[in-house]
Order: sequence, then C-alpha cells, then structure tokens
Amino acid sequence: MKNILVLVVVLLITEMAMGQAPEKFSFQAVIRNAENEIVKDQSVGIQISIIRASVSGPAVYVESHQLSTNGNGLVSVKIGEGNIISGTFSNIDWGAGPFFIKTETDPEGGENYTIEGISELLSVPFALRATTTDSIVGGISSKETDPIFNASLASGITESDTINWNNHTIDTKLNASEIADFGFVEGPHTDSTNIADFGYVAGAHLDSTDIANFGYVTGEHVDSTAIANMGFISNDIEYSIGDFVHGGIVFWLDETGQHGLVCAKKDQSSGTRWYAGTFGSTQAKGDGPFAGKSNTTIIIAAQVAIGDDGDTYAARICNELQITEDEKTYGDWYLPSKSELNLMFLNKTIIDATATSNGGDAFASDFYWSSTEIKNNAASAQQFNAGVQLGFNKNVPRNVRAIRAF
Repeated sequence: MKNILVLVVVLLITEMAMGQAPEKFSFQAVIRNAENEIVKDQSVGIQISIIRASVSGPAVYVESHQLSTNGNGLVSVKIGEGNIISGTFSNIDWGAGPFFIKTETDPEGGENYTIEGISELLSVPFALRATTTDSIVGGISSKETDPIFNASLASGITESDTINWNNHTIDTKLNASEIADFGFVEGPHTDSTNIADFGYVAGAHLDSTDIANFGYVTGEHVDSTAIANMGFISNDIEYSIGDFVHGGIVFWLDETGQHGLVCAKKDQSSGTRWYAGTFGSTQAKGDGPFAGKSNTTIIIAAQVAIGDDGDTYAARICNELQITEDEKTYGDWYLPSKSELNLMFLNKTIIDATATSNGGDAFASDFYWSSTEIKNNAASAQQFNAGVQLGFNKNVPRNVRAIRAF
C-alpha cells in the first residue's frame, strides 16, 4: 500500500518564452518518508500525472523524473521536461479543466513509488490558457472614435505619409534666387497704402533731428573688454578676516574663504569659573578649529555627572547664548578650544576695530578661558595682552568670549 505524502510545498510558476506558448511549469516539494522524516540529500524517483475532471479522472499526461533532494529535503521538478510515459504535454487542452496534479515518489531513487499526493491545479492552467483565444466578440473596426485623437494632427496621417517619413533622398540649401522664386502668399496682405493708413500716435514724437541731438553719455563707460573682465556672479561669497557677518566677527577662514569662525563682538563674562562646582575629569581635550564645539558639549554633559551646583560657568554661558544681528538670531555658540582662542588673539587688532564700530567691545588685557581641559582640576586660558597660554584652577574666574562656525 502506498503511503500518503505527509507534507508537500508546491510552487507553480509558468515559464513562458518570447511570444510562444509555455511548454513547462515548475513544481517544488519537500519529501518526507513514511516516518514523516525529511529525505535530505538523496536521489529520489518521481512520477507526475496530470489528471482531468476529478481526482479519480483520466491521466492526460504522465512523465517521470530522477532527481536529488537538497539539505532541506526540497526537490524541484520542471513538468514538461521529464521522461514521457504517456500523453503529449503541449496537446493538453487547459480550457477543458479542472485539472489535478498527482505526484508519486520513490525515496530510494527508483520506480517503486510508495509516497503519493494529489492536488488541484488552479493558477497555472489560467496562465497556460492565456496564450490561446476562443473567439472575438463583435467585429474589428479600423475607424478611430477617440475624440481626442480625432482632434489631433495625427488623425490626418495616411499610410503614404508613414512611408515617406524615412524616405527622403536629398538635403539641400536655398540660395537668394531660389528664395525669390517662392513668390508671395496669396490672400489679403499689407501694401504701401495699408502701411500709410496706419497713421501715428498723436503727441510728441522723435524725428531724425531729435535722435541726432541725443548725442552720447560722456564719462567712463563699459566696452566689450570690460564686460568680459566682469566674470560672473556666484552665490558663494568669499569673506575676509574682520568681516562682521553671521552674528559675529570673522577671525578664521578655511581654504575656500566661504566658511570659517566668528567670535561675538563683546565678552559674555568678565569673570566666571570653568567648572560647575565639582572637580573631575571631563575629557574635553579637543584642540584645533571647530574642536571647541564638541568640548563644550562634553563639558556640560560631564559636569552633570560629576556634580553641578546649578550656578553658571563658562561652557554653559556660551551654550545658552543667543545673539540677534540683522533680524536673524544665532544660537549655536560655544567656548573656543585652546587653538581657536589663540587664532582670536592673533587677529585681536582687527577684531577690536570691527567690534567697536558695530556696538561691541575690544578684548580686555586679561585671561580668557578655553574649552580645552588640562587635568581634572585645571583648564587652559590665554592672556590677551602678551598672548601667553597657561593652565589655571577651574574655580578661578576668567573672561569668556563665545564663538560659532559658519
């Protein structure tokens, strides 16, 4: 007695050639033996039957395959490519269904089929049937009834027009004589009398003497060379040290001249501490352009963990700063790193000049805090008289001047 297939997973995928009817479809199954064990990496024999009308109906096509399962017990069969036992696959009338697929399996690889399964074919017959047509309902008309198409130029194209599209033989140019031979377009047109009838607009108008009296504008003017030398206008603005832009005064630029650093036009404090009330290592060791931004973030976060008594301090003052210039508010200020502070000192003279001319203040001849930490109880500061940089205890009050990047 044959055992019923315990588990079969089937994928039926119609394989269709270009413009041709399909000659095969795929079938996949997981093979289990009578003990419900998956048959892995083993040669199996499979017989496929296409049954018509019912599960007990006649077999219109039968073929066999010798295949091997994979590590998951899966076997793939292309129905229509096996060893034909009876019937012709291409002669199956898929419109005369329903159809059922019957699988018989020998897990030992022979033809002693002990595992059997049968199920109805659903989607695949529709795909195979789709390549044939029973009949056309109604007649076929060559008259176009689409009103949009009939209103277009395309509706007037004839068969002879399409032949001539790619059938030209001569490319030529017209000379003056040939153009003259065109003659003129028949129908109403404007002659000298018509032009005279136009008259003119009443009121003051210019005659040849008036035009001659215009003369020309004296003084410097632009000739073709000057126009060429103008170049073109670019959206990218190049800045200079000392420019008052982006909420502050430019004291450093990158190689493009379009991005850099600005400092506030006045101090944010004339004496405040570096820490939040408790000594500890914040690891704010960054130095160089833009390093102060990350230092400031690190200091504030670390001081919360180390101990914050709630009173303000240098990094927090800069982080919370908002400056409005030309109706635009800038809120991304930070405490400069050791190198950024020195760049400000090197351009101190021009910064002071721009600051005082825009309502700000010159640097004090005192020490300013940087955001660069030296150790758990000390950070770097710079004197804005001689320019010396020294380490100071974090609880010592020093000046603060915030900066931002643009």
